[in-house]
Amino acid sequence: MSQAVYEFPLNEKVRTYLRLEQLFAQLKQSSKATENWQFMSFFEALFTLLDLLERLDIRNDILKDIEAHEKNLVYWSQHPKIDSEALQVALQRILRLRDQLKLSKKIGSSLKEDKFLSSIRQRFSIPGGTCSFDLPNLHYWINQPLEAVNQDIDGWLKELTLVNEAIEITLSFLRERGRFAPITAEKGFYQGISDDKSELIRISIPSDKGFYPTLSGNKYRYAIRFMRFTVDENGNGSLTEPVEFNIASC
Repeated sequence: MSQAVYEFPLNEKVRTYLRLEQLFAQLKQSSKATENWQFMSFFEALFTLLDLLERLDIRNDILKDIEAHEKNLVYWSQHPKIDSEALQVALQRILRLRDQLKLSKKIGSSLKEDKFLSSIRQRFSIPGGTCSFDLPNLHYWINQPLEAVNQDIDGWLKELTLVNEAIEITLSFLRERGRFAPITAEKGFYQGISDDKSELIRISIPSDKGFYPTLSGNKYRYAIRFMRFTVDENGNGSLTEPVEFNIASC
């Protein structure tokens, strides 16, 4: 039986990190495009990602988290049973990211200045606005040899590698802070209290039970309610029976 893991952020910073992580995953997948319509998915993901990066200056948040990871790794290095080799690899990666972030410009600024991307970006906000008669320059680019197209894509993605890697390692450290434990939600409802360090609630449930969790709250207190994917004959979507699930507070 497969398990579905749901993640609920308890603050705006982690909410942004998770959105960026999903956009990076979409961007990587669509960067392997070979058909015209697949390239449209790539640009849609790219421009959505740039919009988010431009609205929020996350560089300082990422840098603070990277520096906190550095301190934690130095502290863990004193533990007698730690894998010193693995820790040193992780520490070197953290130090490299820290130094590169301190020297970097505003994230995504070089892509904002790219003339080709700037010339097509606005049309992607218009439904159906990317036809060949709307963007002949885009369709000229698409019909270039695949090697030239991939070279451009690789260059654009390279500009985002630093923030992608930083988000990846920060969420990895965050998820590792919590361990799943079994809980029962009486009448499909559970209320929990989180400590000051909790930033993410992860819920694991079987994927074939016909229900899913919702969460509301903040870093101090949260409530989980389980909902039916298909409402009952009375139009009720909330579960009223006990639900066994696993939860991790990270």
